[in-house]
Amino acid sequence: MQSGDSGEDRFIARFFRPIAGSAAALGLMDDAALLAPPDGCDLVLTKDAVVAGVHFFPDDPPASIARKALRVNLSDLAAKGAAPLGALLAIALPKGTPDAWMEAFAAALGADAAAFGCPILGGDTVSTPGPVTISLTALGSVPKGGFVPRTGAGPGQAIVVSGTIGDGALGLVLRQDAARRAFAGLDLEQRGHLLDRYLHPQPRLALAPVVRAYATAAMDVSDGLAGDVAKMLRVSGCGGRIEARRVPLSAAAAAVVAAEPALLATVLGGGDDYEIVACVPHARLPAFAADAARAGVPVARIGETRDGQGLDVTDAGGRPLDLGAGSFSHF
Repeated sequence: MQSGDSGEDRFIARFFRPIAGSAAALGLMDDAALLAPPDGCDLVLTKDAVVAGVHFFPDDPPASIARKALRVNLSDLAAKGAAPLGALLAIALPKGTPDAWMEAFAAALGADAAAFGCPILGGDTVSTPGPVTISLTALGSVPKGGFVPRTGAGPGQAIVVSGTIGDGALGLVLRQDAARRAFAGLDLEQRGHLLDRYLHPQPRLALAPVVRAYATAAMDVSDGLAGDVAKMLRVSGCGGRIEARRVPLSAAAAAVVAAEPALLATVLGGGDDYEIVACVPHARLPAFAADAARAGVPVARIGETRDGQGLDVTDAGGRPLDLGAGSFSHF
């Protein structure tokens, strides 16, 4: 007699069933989850994948990989003004992946899912001859009509950004070339800050209701500040300007740019920030900033939208900066 209990069933039961903390997951014993959105809310859905050798180093700790895979999706929800409801996970692993790797991955994923209120509702597990690939679909909710699109910006609005920019991109450069002259003056804490920002994005979920209340357009900064702002303005049908001197930098990033000014292009176009950039009418900017401060998230005005098309990025003297593509692209 066959039990019907496959290797995949046992894999799911061992590593993922213990972290499925929502009744909607049905104990991960079905082919689907059953989720009822909160009354008076719209569903928001987003999907991001992370791939070894592209989004993380193959030898990164599995706990860090798990956290990054979930958090990059939560960052998208935050930028839409949404609160998380849950996530679906698909993971492709090379055969022979050690149990200890999976144990660390699952433990960190479960801890983050609980911390951010985003339970794992189901998904798929497969083997692959290629690199580790993790894809999550995150589901969130906003009050009906509260979704903040990319497309709502208009001329004469402030361009604002949360947190600090460039830390993740510089953390990647530091991983690739720790002996580079630009990093020579950093202390261990500053180096650790840059490396941590690359490994562990900080989704700005606390800012989501503030974005929803005040912003006409918003998106998360994942591929590079300049390129992502340009995308938002293009689909909104307007142009804009960013003043590089206004872009908020951490002490570590400011020290790196001071030592090697050419790395400003990496800061503004390198990506891996996972901050929120938004357009806010000037009349609403003081209230936006005050509510953001109450939410514990720093924000800074970095530029303004205008009629026309295109994005200009200027230096302290008002001269245009050439940032190349201004963002990362897979294709």
